[in-house]
Amino acid sequence: MSDMAIAVMGAAGRMGRELVRAINSVDGCAVSGGIEPKGSADIGQDIGALAGIGPLGINITSDPAELMGKVDGILDFTVPAASVTFARLAAEAGIVHVMGTTGFSEAEEAAVAEAAKKATIVKAGNMSLGVNLLLELTKKVAAALDEDFDIEVVEMHHRHKVDAPSGTALMLGQAAADGRNISLKDRSVRSRDGLTGERQRGDIGFAALRGGNVVGEHSVIFAADGERIEIAHRATDRGIFARGAVKAGLWARDKDPGLYSMVDVLGL
Repeated sequence: MSDMAIAVMGAAGRMGRELVRAINSVDGCAVSGGIEPKGSADIGQDIGALAGIGPLGINITSDPAELMGKVDGILDFTVPAASVTFARLAAEAGIVHVMGTTGFSEAEEAAVAEAAKKATIVKAGNMSLGVNLLLELTKKVAAALDEDFDIEVVEMHHRHKVDAPSGTALMLGQAAADGRNISLKDRSVRSRDGLTGERQRGDIGFAALRGGNVVGEHSVIFAADGERIEIAHRATDRGIFARGAVKAGLWARDKDPGLYSMVDVLGL
Protein backbone atom coordinates (compact mmCIF):
# COMPACT_ATOMS: atom_id res chain seq x y z
CA MET A 1 0.00 0.00 0.00
CA SER A 2 1.28 3.47 -0.85
CA ASP A 3 1.98 6.05 1.81
CA MET A 4 -1.14 7.65 3.29
CA ALA A 5 -1.47 11.21 1.97
CA ILE A 6 -2.32 13.43 4.95
CA ALA A 7 -3.16 17.14 5.07
CA VAL A 8 -3.10 19.39 8.11
CA MET A 9 -5.86 21.86 8.95
CA GLY A 10 -4.51 25.01 10.56
CA ALA A 11 -1.06 24.03 9.31
CA ALA A 12 0.69 27.26 10.29
CA GLY A 13 -0.33 27.24 13.94
CA ARG A 14 1.72 25.79 16.79
CA MET A 15 -0.11 22.48 16.77
CA GLY A 16 -0.34 22.45 12.98
CA ARG A 17 3.44 22.70 12.65
CA GLU A 18 3.83 19.94 15.21
CA LEU A 19 1.50 17.74 13.16
CA VAL A 20 3.50 18.42 9.99
CA ARG A 21 6.70 17.37 11.76
CA ALA A 22 5.04 14.22 13.10
CA ILE A 23 3.68 13.14 9.70
CA ASN A 24 7.07 13.72 8.13
CA SER A 25 8.81 11.54 10.72
CA VAL A 26 6.51 8.49 10.57
CA ASP A 27 6.80 5.70 8.01
CA GLY A 28 3.69 4.97 5.99
CA CYS A 29 2.41 8.51 5.55
CA ALA A 30 3.36 11.72 3.78
CA VAL A 31 2.64 15.43 4.24
CA SER A 32 0.36 16.22 1.33
CA GLY A 33 -1.14 19.64 2.01
CA GLY A 34 -2.17 22.21 4.56
CA ILE A 35 -4.98 24.70 5.07
CA GLU A 36 -5.15 28.18 6.60
CA PRO A 37 -8.19 30.53 6.53
CA LYS A 38 -8.58 32.94 3.63
CA GLY A 39 -6.58 36.09 4.20
CA SER A 40 -3.87 34.38 6.23
CA ALA A 41 -0.36 35.65 5.57
CA ASP A 42 0.83 32.03 5.55
CA ILE A 43 -1.09 31.03 2.42
CA GLY A 44 1.41 30.22 -0.31
CA GLN A 45 4.17 29.42 2.17
CA ASP A 46 5.97 26.07 1.99
CA ILE A 47 4.47 23.84 4.69
CA GLY A 48 7.78 22.16 5.49
CA ALA A 49 9.70 25.39 5.78
CA LEU A 50 7.10 26.78 8.21
CA ALA A 51 7.36 23.61 10.32
CA GLY A 52 11.13 23.93 10.46
CA ILE A 53 11.92 20.71 8.56
CA GLY A 54 12.97 22.31 5.29
CA PRO A 55 11.00 22.92 2.08
CA LEU A 56 8.75 20.07 0.92
CA GLY A 57 7.50 21.72 -2.26
CA ILE A 58 3.96 21.83 -0.84
CA ASN A 59 2.34 25.21 -0.28
CA ILE A 60 -0.40 26.06 2.22
CA THR A 61 -3.75 26.81 0.57
CA SER A 62 -7.17 28.05 1.69
CA ASP A 63 -9.61 25.70 -0.11
CA PRO A 64 -10.29 22.63 2.04
CA ALA A 65 -12.80 21.12 -0.38
CA GLU A 66 -10.29 21.06 -3.23
CA LEU A 67 -7.53 19.66 -1.00
CA MET A 68 -9.69 16.88 0.44
CA GLY A 69 -10.25 15.52 -3.04
CA LYS A 70 -6.51 14.84 -3.29
CA VAL A 71 -5.65 13.27 0.10
CA ASP A 72 -6.48 10.15 2.13
CA GLY A 73 -7.01 11.95 5.41
CA ILE A 74 -6.75 15.15 7.42
CA LEU A 75 -5.49 16.00 10.90
CA ASP A 76 -7.50 18.77 12.56
CA PHE A 77 -6.75 20.58 15.83
CA THR A 78 -8.57 23.82 15.01
CA VAL A 79 -11.82 25.27 16.42
CA PRO A 80 -15.30 23.67 16.60
CA ALA A 81 -16.96 25.66 13.80
CA ALA A 82 -14.11 24.88 11.40
CA SER A 83 -13.97 21.22 12.44
CA VAL A 84 -17.68 20.78 11.74
CA THR A 85 -17.16 22.18 8.24
CA PHE A 86 -14.13 19.96 7.70
CA ALA A 87 -16.12 16.92 8.90
CA ARG A 88 -18.85 17.61 6.34
CA LEU A 89 -16.28 17.98 3.56
CA ALA A 90 -14.47 14.81 4.69
CA ALA A 91 -17.79 12.96 4.48
CA GLU A 92 -18.32 14.22 0.94
CA ALA A 93 -14.81 13.10 0.00
CA GLY A 94 -15.06 9.82 1.92
CA ILE A 95 -11.72 10.29 3.70
CA VAL A 96 -10.31 9.94 7.22
CA HIS A 97 -10.72 12.85 9.62
CA VAL A 98 -8.67 12.83 12.83
CA MET A 99 -10.10 15.49 15.12
CA GLY A 100 -8.36 16.77 18.23
CA THR A 101 -10.49 19.92 18.50
CA THR A 102 -12.27 20.56 21.82
CA GLY A 103 -15.05 22.84 23.06
CA PHE A 104 -17.95 21.57 20.90
CA SER A 105 -21.56 22.51 21.60
CA GLU A 106 -24.24 19.81 21.58
CA ALA A 107 -25.33 20.91 18.10
CA GLU A 108 -21.76 20.72 16.82
CA GLU A 109 -21.32 17.26 18.35
CA ALA A 110 -24.46 16.15 16.51
CA ALA A 111 -23.13 17.55 13.23
CA VAL A 112 -19.88 15.61 13.64
CA ALA A 113 -21.83 12.41 14.37
CA GLU A 114 -23.88 12.98 11.22
CA ALA A 115 -20.71 13.41 9.12
CA ALA A 116 -19.34 10.17 10.57
CA LYS A 117 -22.01 8.26 8.65
CA LYS A 118 -19.85 8.78 5.55
CA ALA A 119 -16.44 9.78 6.92
CA THR A 120 -14.12 7.77 9.13
CA ILE A 121 -13.70 10.15 12.07
CA VAL A 122 -11.40 9.61 15.03
CA LYS A 123 -12.37 12.23 17.61
CA ALA A 124 -10.64 12.63 20.95
CA GLY A 125 -10.05 15.47 23.37
CA ASN A 126 -6.58 14.04 23.90
CA MET A 127 -4.51 11.83 21.62
CA SER A 128 -1.84 10.67 24.08
CA LEU A 129 -1.48 7.08 25.24
CA GLY A 130 -0.95 8.17 28.85
CA VAL A 131 -4.15 10.20 29.03
CA ASN A 132 -6.22 7.42 27.53
CA LEU A 133 -4.85 5.02 30.13
CA LEU A 134 -5.74 7.64 32.76
CA LEU A 135 -9.31 7.63 31.45
CA GLU A 136 -9.60 3.88 31.95
CA LEU A 137 -8.08 4.11 35.44
CA THR A 138 -10.45 6.91 36.40
CA LYS A 139 -13.47 4.89 35.36
CA LYS A 140 -12.29 1.84 37.33
CA VAL A 141 -11.41 3.79 40.48
CA ALA A 142 -14.75 5.64 40.38
CA ALA A 143 -16.57 2.33 40.08
CA ALA A 144 -14.63 0.83 43.00
CA LEU A 145 -15.20 3.73 45.41
CA ASP A 146 -18.60 4.86 46.65
CA GLU A 147 -19.81 8.44 47.08
CA ASP A 148 -17.92 8.78 50.38
CA PHE A 149 -15.12 9.75 47.96
CA ASP A 150 -15.69 13.15 46.37
CA ILE A 151 -14.34 13.48 42.81
CA GLU A 152 -12.55 16.59 41.58
CA VAL A 153 -10.89 17.06 38.16
CA VAL A 154 -8.13 19.67 38.03
CA GLU A 155 -6.44 20.82 34.81
CA MET A 156 -3.87 23.42 33.80
CA HIS A 157 -2.94 24.68 30.34
CA HIS A 158 -1.03 27.50 28.67
CA ARG A 159 -2.39 31.04 28.67
CA HIS A 160 -3.53 30.82 25.03
CA LYS A 161 -6.11 28.04 25.50
CA VAL A 162 -9.59 29.41 24.84
CA ASP A 163 -11.94 26.73 26.25
CA ALA A 164 -12.44 25.55 29.82
CA PRO A 165 -12.66 22.97 31.23
CA SER A 166 -10.35 21.31 28.73
CA GLY A 167 -11.67 18.57 26.50
CA THR A 168 -9.49 16.10 28.39
CA ALA A 169 -10.89 17.23 31.74
CA LEU A 170 -14.41 16.67 30.45
CA MET A 171 -13.41 13.23 29.21
CA LEU A 172 -12.04 12.40 32.68
CA GLY A 173 -15.25 13.67 34.28
CA GLN A 174 -17.27 11.50 31.91
CA ALA A 175 -15.10 8.49 32.73
CA ALA A 176 -15.74 9.06 36.44
CA ALA A 177 -19.48 9.46 35.81
CA ASP A 178 -19.53 6.26 33.76
CA GLY A 179 -17.78 4.44 36.58
CA ARG A 180 -20.40 5.69 39.02
CA ASN A 181 -23.23 5.09 36.53
CA ILE A 182 -24.47 8.68 36.87
CA SER A 183 -25.11 11.54 34.44
CA LEU A 184 -22.19 13.97 34.20
CA LYS A 185 -24.52 16.64 32.85
CA ASP A 186 -26.64 16.43 36.00
CA ARG A 187 -23.80 16.12 38.53
CA SER A 188 -20.93 18.29 37.25
CA VAL A 189 -19.91 21.49 39.03
CA ARG A 190 -17.96 23.79 36.71
CA SER A 191 -17.30 26.76 38.98
CA ARG A 192 -17.48 27.89 42.59
CA ASP A 193 -17.63 31.52 43.67
CA GLY A 194 -19.07 33.19 46.75
CA LEU A 195 -21.32 31.42 49.23
CA THR A 196 -21.88 28.18 47.35
CA GLY A 197 -23.01 26.08 50.29
CA GLU A 198 -21.64 22.67 51.14
CA ARG A 199 -20.41 20.35 48.44
CA GLN A 200 -23.19 18.00 47.36
CA ARG A 201 -22.54 14.28 47.79
CA GLY A 202 -21.89 12.60 44.45
CA ASP A 203 -21.03 15.74 42.47
CA ILE A 204 -18.03 15.81 40.12
CA GLY A 205 -16.15 19.09 40.35
CA PHE A 206 -13.88 20.80 37.80
CA ALA A 207 -11.15 23.39 38.26
CA ALA A 208 -9.35 25.03 35.31
CA LEU A 209 -6.01 26.83 35.65
CA ARG A 210 -4.31 28.87 32.92
CA GLY A 211 -0.80 30.27 32.69
CA GLY A 212 2.60 30.27 31.04
CA ASN A 213 3.36 27.67 28.41
CA VAL A 214 2.01 24.59 30.20
CA VAL A 215 1.32 21.92 27.58
CA GLY A 216 -1.27 20.09 29.67
CA GLU A 217 -1.67 18.75 33.20
CA HIS A 218 -4.64 16.75 34.48
CA SER A 219 -5.38 15.25 37.89
CA VAL A 220 -8.35 13.32 39.20
CA ILE A 221 -8.74 13.51 42.98
CA PHE A 222 -10.84 11.07 45.01
CA ALA A 223 -11.14 12.64 48.47
CA ALA A 224 -12.76 11.05 51.52
CA ASP A 225 -12.52 11.66 55.26
CA GLY A 226 -9.00 10.76 56.30
CA GLU A 227 -7.62 9.76 52.89
CA ARG A 228 -7.18 10.96 49.33
CA ILE A 229 -6.29 9.22 46.06
CA GLU A 230 -4.83 11.19 43.17
CA ILE A 231 -4.05 10.00 39.65
CA ALA A 232 -2.43 12.39 37.21
CA HIS A 233 -0.89 12.94 33.80
CA ARG A 234 1.53 15.72 32.86
CA ALA A 235 2.44 16.43 29.26
CA THR A 236 5.73 18.24 28.65
CA ASP A 237 5.95 17.79 24.88
CA ARG A 238 3.18 18.80 22.46
CA GLY A 239 4.60 16.17 20.11
CA ILE A 240 2.85 13.36 22.02
CA PHE A 241 -0.51 14.61 20.75
CA ALA A 242 0.75 14.96 17.19
CA ARG A 243 2.25 11.47 17.15
CA GLY A 244 -0.98 10.08 18.57
CA ALA A 245 -2.96 11.82 15.83
CA VAL A 246 -0.76 10.34 13.11
CA LYS A 247 -1.15 6.89 14.69
CA ALA A 248 -4.92 7.41 14.66
CA GLY A 249 -4.89 8.41 10.99
CA LEU A 250 -2.94 5.34 9.92
CA TRP A 251 -5.19 3.09 12.03
CA ALA A 252 -8.35 4.58 10.50
CA ARG A 253 -7.26 4.27 6.89
CA ASP A 254 -8.88 0.87 6.33
CA LYS A 255 -11.81 1.31 8.73
CA ASP A 256 -15.43 1.76 7.76
CA PRO A 257 -17.10 5.16 8.19
CA GLY A 258 -18.00 5.85 11.80
CA LEU A 259 -17.13 7.86 14.89
CA TYR A 260 -14.15 6.37 16.73
CA SER A 261 -12.03 7.38 19.71
CA MET A 262 -8.45 6.82 20.83
CA VAL A 263 -9.74 3.97 22.97
CA ASP A 264 -10.55 2.21 19.69
CA VAL A 265 -7.18 3.14 18.16
CA LEU A 266 -5.22 1.88 21.16
CA GLY A 267 -7.33 -1.23 21.66
CA LEU A 268 -8.18 -0.29 25.25
